[in-house]
Amino acid sequence: ASRPIGAYMKERGRIVYREAEVTRGRIAAVVNATGTIQPIVSVKVGSFVSGPIIKIYVDFNAEVKKGDPLADVDPKTYEAIRDRDEANVKSALASVDSAHAALDTRKAEVKQAEARRDQARNDKERYEELQKLNKNFTSATEMDKYTFDHKSLTALVDVANASVKQAQAAIKQAEALVDQAKANLKLSKANLDYTKIESPVDGIVIKRLIDDGQTMAAQFQTPELFIVGKNMRQQMYVFANVDEADIGYVADAAKANQPVRFTVDKYPDLLFEGKILPKTGIRMDSTTTQNVVTYPVVISTPNPDLKLTPGMTASVSFQLREKDDVPRIPNAALRFYPQRDQVRPEDRHILDNKAPASGVAEEGAVIQPSAEEKAEMRGKRNRRHVWVVDGDFLKAVAVTTGLSSSNYTELVAGELEQGQKLVTGIQPRK
Repeated sequence: ASRPIGAYMKERGRIVYREAEVTRGRIAAVVNATGTIQPIVSVKVGSFVSGPIIKIYVDFNAEVKKGDPLADVDPKTYEAIRDRDEANVKSALASVDSAHAALDTRKAEVKQAEARRDQARNDKERYEELQKLNKNFTSATEMDKYTFDHKSLTALVDVANASVKQAQAAIKQAEALVDQAKANLKLSKANLDYTKIESPVDGIVIKRLIDDGQTMAAQFQTPELFIVGKNMRQQMYVFANVDEADIGYVADAAKANQPVRFTVDKYPDLLFEGKILPKTGIRMDSTTTQNVVTYPVVISTPNPDLKLTPGMTASVSFQLREKDDVPRIPNAALRFYPQRDQVRPEDRHILDNKAPASGVAEEGAVIQPSAEEKAEMRGKRNRRHVWVVDGDFLKAVAVTTGLSSSNYTELVAGELEQGQKLVTGIQPRK
């Protein structure tokens, strides 16, 4: 079993060193961030129609199902408009019936005109045959009469047919008026239905922004009446802001399906767990605040007991990797940096090589390492030294480190054994 860091002290002359053991155990590397709890969707429910609110069915924190009533707008005006449009539909339908009756009349007139025309044609043809037999049988005046009677009745048939077409056009116009009246009725019924404000989703009423008797004017914009958080018992989102230096590690952890754990101030002893949303969880719309670039990461978590509510601040830990039963070095031992005279002579060159990452040129200008040098230094960051007491001096032990957590770092290679004591600091003299 491991012992707490600082549990050991060893005195060498006037120097008392704090020491800690090399242990074995679990190491989980994490990236920490802060986030905000939000519903999957916050649906703003408004009113499409204007009028006074006559009844409110729900209050804050009420759980609702899709289609449940939220409030009623006074329907009197919209009921009157619906009744008017229903009457207009009936009137338009009556006009269609009247137009059909007129068409039937015009068709009958056509048949009557055709019969008279046919009779006149027969009379004309009969007299023409008689005249062929005997030129003196009928006079030219009588022939003109029969001829022009036939022409006149033929023209009358054309007029009757035109009246039929006019009656057919009147029917189409009346039917169009019916369609228009029905459309107006449909609109008035829809507006009447809008006086009953219903929940569009299953969820919880986060906000109620109206009171009984309040009058809404929806002519210019839809007033906001309620905000409903969708499916808050089934799922909540944590919107975390991750530093650009860590977002690559978080993306790799998401691909490996690593868990995400977080706490909230309301329940400091409870540990919640979630998952980064696939595909859309790590978003590209970065935010820059005081030259710090962060990326939003969306975490999904269940919420069956409604312990998580909108607006809570979450302290998030993204687990990158974990290993069980590995040798561990206390991080305090890796941070310890002795004085030169405390180190045995053969190891003092190690301290001499601890040059700053950037130097100063002869002119006084700061020399920044190149990108290539930075990459090389990052490649060597896992090769470190820890210090053990060796007589009156400290001895350096080269180690190669691996996974790191807040307290321990994995020992990948190095001449250390489990239980071996490493220097973590100097105990101040009392």
